[in-house]
Amino acid sequence: MSSEAPYIPATARQFNVGKVRTIEAMTIVEVPVPKPRATEVLVKVKAVSLQYRDMMIIMGRYPLPYAATTVPCSDGVGQIVALGEDVRGWSVGDRVMPNFFLDLMSENVKDDAIMNSAMGAVMPGMLQEYRSLVKIPDHLTYAEASTLPCAGLTAFAPLLDGPHRLSAGETILIQGTGGVATFALQMAVVAGAVPIVISSSDDKLEHAKAMGARHTINYSKNPDWDVAVKKLTDGKGCDRVLELTGNLTLQRSINAVKLGGLIDIIGLLGGRMSTTQVPDVDIIVPAIFKQIIFRGVYVGSVEQFARFARFLSAHPDATRPKIDKAFKFEEAPAAFAHMWGKTHVGKIVVRIGEDEDEE
Repeated sequence: MSSEAPYIPATARQFNVGKVRTIEAMTIVEVPVPKPRATEVLVKVKAVSLQYRDMMIIMGRYPLPYAATTVPCSDGVGQIVALGEDVRGWSVGDRVMPNFFLDLMSENVKDDAIMNSAMGAVMPGMLQEYRSLVKIPDHLTYAEASTLPCAGLTAFAPLLDGPHRLSAGETILIQGTGGVATFALQMAVVAGAVPIVISSSDDKLEHAKAMGARHTINYSKNPDWDVAVKKLTDGKGCDRVLELTGNLTLQRSINAVKLGGLIDIIGLLGGRMSTTQVPDVDIIVPAIFKQIIFRGVYVGSVEQFARFARFLSAHPDATRPKIDKAFKFEEAPAAFAHMWGKTHVGKIVVRIGEDEDEE
């Protein structure tokens, strides 16, 4: 690694969502490159991965307020290029990834005030509180690492680091083959669980089988997939459901899970992005009479992220992030269009800068 201080330009480019909430309205603007304050580092972003949350922001369907100057990406990783005077434990040149929640150091902290995150990171450069950073595992590229802060940790935190950890032999129903789903599938395989994957595409299900799915169900051909899950589990239902859609599929998840089972509620995509009528779902009755545990999942803490990184290093081959396609910075709108097409398996990545192929 060179000992010379890296060149830091005065300005950098970023994509903003614009006032019209469409992919086509995304625009590149020049912004000043900020200087780090005492406890901040300046990170040159090398890659970002796309989230459905980002798509909801672009399309004007995100439930929290945001400005037209918002950058529609929250998962950026890169290399430290400058340090504030009070930063400890990090050096210029370190490969880092910020936690999604910048101030959430431990999952045991329950103060809503610290549950904050950057709505969007400046794509070519961003400031981060140094205590929110985690070192990128040595075996991963920047593109692969960019998939970890949101999608990867969202799967790891409940399945392998939460109060209800997935055990060998347990059956888990995983909805779809997107970022969180593919990470969850990998973790289920490592844990020795029995993953059941549902999707509307036979091609995607073939990818899931190759990754270790024990059973697959095409819900476009078998809309009563909850009944199919019960058949696969001798009428008992699965031990756990990773609910990634929300109310659009929640009732079937309730039907598919066993007495005393667990439903990890992660997604609300079906409610915010669907054009169909989304039903109201009563969770009180099944929580009482079927004794189902409903647990909301909202990414994880810095400590959990560090444990996740160590887990990946311990299982490098089994947990290598699955990237569907990588785009150049200027192609970011095309990357979002690809996500909107819903043909991808795994994560969609945008590489940043003139050295975008450098890993």
